[in-house]
Amino acid sequence: MAKRRDPNPRENDLKSDTPFFKMLWTFVPYLKDHWVRAVVSIILLLSVKGATVTIPLVLKEIVDYLDAGDAALVAIPLGMLLAYGGLRAASTVFKELQTVVFARVRYGLSRSISAALLRHLHALSLRYHLERKTGSLTRDIDRGTNSISNLLNYLVFNIFPTIVEVLMVTSILLANYSLGFALIILVSFIVYVIFTLVVTRWRMQFRSAMNNKDSIASSFAIDSLLNFETVKYFGNERFEIDRYTRTLKEYEDASIKSQASMSFLNGGQGLIIAAGVTAVMLLAASEVASGLMSIGDLVAVNAFLLQMFMPLGFLGMIYTIVKNSAADMERMFVILNTEPEIKDRPGATRLNVEPNTADVRFELVSFHYESERPILHDVSFEIPAGKKVAIVGPSGSGKSTLARLLYRFYDVSSGRITINGQDIRDVEQESLRDAIGIVPQDTVLFNDTLRYNIKYGRLDATDDEIERAAEMAYLKDFIASLPDGWDTIVGERGLKLSGGEKQRVAIARAILKDPEILIFDEATSSLDSGSENAILKAMREVSSARTTLTIAHRLSTIVDSDQIVVLEFGRVVERGTHRELLELNGHYSKLWSLQQAEDVGADSEPYHAA
Repeated sequence: MAKRRDPNPRENDLKSDTPFFKMLWTFVPYLKDHWVRAVVSIILLLSVKGATVTIPLVLKEIVDYLDAGDAALVAIPLGMLLAYGGLRAASTVFKELQTVVFARVRYGLSRSISAALLRHLHALSLRYHLERKTGSLTRDIDRGTNSISNLLNYLVFNIFPTIVEVLMVTSILLANYSLGFALIILVSFIVYVIFTLVVTRWRMQFRSAMNNKDSIASSFAIDSLLNFETVKYFGNERFEIDRYTRTLKEYEDASIKSQASMSFLNGGQGLIIAAGVTAVMLLAASEVASGLMSIGDLVAVNAFLLQMFMPLGFLGMIYTIVKNSAADMERMFVILNTEPEIKDRPGATRLNVEPNTADVRFELVSFHYESERPILHDVSFEIPAGKKVAIVGPSGSGKSTLARLLYRFYDVSSGRITINGQDIRDVEQESLRDAIGIVPQDTVLFNDTLRYNIKYGRLDATDDEIERAAEMAYLKDFIASLPDGWDTIVGERGLKLSGGEKQRVAIARAILKDPEILIFDEATSSLDSGSENAILKAMREVSSARTTLTIAHRLSTIVDSDQIVVLEFGRVVERGTHRELLELNGHYSKLWSLQQAEDVGADSEPYHAA
């Protein structure tokens, strides 16, 4: 038996298998548009470090000249002092220039990766989006994209410069002083790095726990707000607040452990640095006393140590931040490493369909969302070009699944679907969906204006075309009655509109798209009888001479179809026109009689005044 997908993955399931350095390498292609600025930034960085490590050498010369006490040489220290000030100024200027030059690289890379991530999310299958949790996903994306910018900033302005400076200082000490200085620095550096790596790896469990609880809390909060009405219907505000607060308490506990472990890390790093500095100064003082080093050498060594250990002192914190960024990026890479279920095949071509010529065929189509629960069994029917075919049947018979398969949100398990003889798996998804328009049963709108939501059907449409589509969907009078008219904000998912108003917006959107193939999936399910008759008239007008697939529960809406296909338990049990199916006295006839009886009962129900 196939393993069932877990729509609510736990923390361990959300870890990426991508190594840290491979994550970094993934970003290299995004630098191609900014490589000139990146190179200039590196040159400026080397200039900054070159000026920085030269300062102690100049300071040594100044001290030695002054210590000599020769009045004839006073002009030379003056020149050295000017050089000292110039090097410090140059170091500051070059550093600020590097910051300005690199800003475009940093934020441009973040923008490119954010766009690539959104593109990847849109490429993932409908199955993925039905199983995801919006709150957790948005938090993971925010943290992941922010971590990219932070990581790049610390690499370029802290880690890489520190490594360059350590190498430069070590080389100067080896060339000018005894081996003991280099050995002390080397041992201190190795102990420091090992301690930092070990402790940081240990404390990352607390950071990961923080991220997990933060994402879960965000998911709970956003889900409860998206389902605000449902929470109110059942009076579960206390339950929602309690589980949100409980998760925040777990986040608080993980945060405290993370902070305590960081304090331990910082304290240990400080002790290692202090021990190294003390050992070097003891050795330098000994060599000055024995005449092997001058006072200027002592000052230079001290200056080198301060320059090197000061950034090294922050290296632990920076390393922790980098590891935290890696943990934040980890969840983003789980998303990026998720393979799209539906892909264009190599060599896929554009769908070749001219207006009024789209012939759609379902040939022995079988499908299952999960292998243990098949939905469709060898379904075959044809929608000739310009004709209207309706699919009817009880709930759960697979009617809406046919529309999802035609849109290629999923691929058939066996059989095939063709348009003008082209298997839809062999054509580009973009061209396939360009040719199809749909009025879904559950219309979801953007939290924007009515004009924006209708125009979404065809973004280059003119205002006259938008208004014509609204008029055909019987929306124009409704829009005119609103205080803000076309600029009315419809609310999150369109919740400010009634179900019928949302469906009419969806119909207007489909009319504006003007596709070769139309799908009406329970397109009048939220309409009253008066509105339904008007919308049915609009649907007949817009679907005339178009290939139309109508999925219906109310049989009265599809009596004029050229053919009606009856599904039951995912199988075609009957097909024919409305009259032919009534004469068969089978499944369709029973459904028709049942709905007619329900309509008569509703019409005869007495009215009770409030």
